[in-house]
Amino acid sequence: MGSMNQKIKYILSVAFVCFFVLQGSAQCAMCRAVLENGDDTSQAEAINNGIVYLMAVPYVLVAGVVFIIYRKFRN
Repeated sequence: MGSMNQKIKYILSVAFVCFFVLQGSAQCAMCRAVLENGDDTSQAEAINNGIVYLMAVPYVLVAGVVFIIYRKFRN
């Protein structure tokens, strides 16, 4: 049974690493600056919304971990 838990932990670890690597190169500050200087404000707003979305993901993950720890120690 222990080896099965180790396999699951390994697979989940690899999945998390792949997920975060894919999101890491999604946006740069120079792209945002170039879009803000252009005339098309709808495209700049879309890029800025994407930046906010990418910024929110780590906060949601941390909040989830804190909630799980809280529920575990509450019992």
